[in-house]
Amino acid sequence: MATMSKPQRTKPTSRSQRLVLLCIVIFASLLLLSSVISTGKLGLPYQQTLIDYFVRSSRGKREHTLSEKYLYWGNRIDCPGKNCETCAGLGHQESSLRCALEEAMFLNRTFVMPSGMCINPIHNKKGILNRSDNKTTEEGFVECKDRGNRSAVMLPYSFLPNMAAANLRDAAEKIKAQLGDYDAIHVRRGDKLKTRKDRFGVERIQFPHLDRDTRPEFILHRIEKLIPPGRTLYIGSNERTPGFFSPLAVRYKLAYSSNFSEVLDPIIKNNYQLFMVERLVMMGARIYFKTFREYETDLTLTDDPKKNKNWEIPVYTMDERKEAAS
Repeated sequence: MATMSKPQRTKPTSRSQRLVLLCIVIFASLLLLSSVISTGKLGLPYQQTLIDYFVRSSRGKREHTLSEKYLYWGNRIDCPGKNCETCAGLGHQESSLRCALEEAMFLNRTFVMPSGMCINPIHNKKGILNRSDNKTTEEGFVECKDRGNRSAVMLPYSFLPNMAAANLRDAAEKIKAQLGDYDAIHVRRGDKLKTRKDRFGVERIQFPHLDRDTRPEFILHRIEKLIPPGRTLYIGSNERTPGFFSPLAVRYKLAYSSNFSEVLDPIIKNNYQLFMVERLVMMGARIYFKTFREYETDLTLTDDPKKNKNWEIPVYTMDERKEAAS
């Protein structure tokens, strides 16, 4: 008689146990991640960026590689916010770069700079460098959206100005050595004095007191209490009218970048580089007046806010109340 033997049950191996455990962990992780994304409560400073980076991009669908220790920011350094169709100014580009560096620091990655950047032709006597004609690309720098949240700002605003190229820093040091003990003013005019007419034909300007406050007679009135006569005064400005600041010579020894052509001509190729050198020079002054206020402790030539969305009628007379108070 044939007999039937019961099949022996094999004990699960340690390998199969590990596989089952791994599947459970992965499934639980996916549930948790889907819950986080649906509720939008990741609770991190760069929440949306991290979600896009790890979930919606192809990086989250393969194993980690050495390249993922880096943060690539695309090829458009000149694209802050809504200004992607034109070359942005140096200030916008620095803001974008600072934002990118902060994200790299937060992710503990090495930031990789774009291979080229765009320079606005008004700041570049030798043409535009590496300008892209692609107006629809979403790659590039954007300004940090939460700049008011100081806890999210990892780099001080003075960091990038002090990180100029070695040859620009050397040039600034040579100029400072030749100036000796000096004071400085940065006079922003030019592009900030654009006007437009309202529907009644009345001219309006974004900075109603700027044209007045940056004229020599008003500059004298503003700085005379802190900068005594006879001092060397370095003037950095985008004003192009010859002799515009000459009236200041009745009280101060004036100095401009043009006085240091032997230092600057061999290395300066555009106005971005020139401004970076001049900014280092002005930051080294005993007394330094900026055009607009960035910090509460700044000394400024005007009280107009740096960012003003309103277009107002220009003012050219002295405010009698302020004059009496001073």
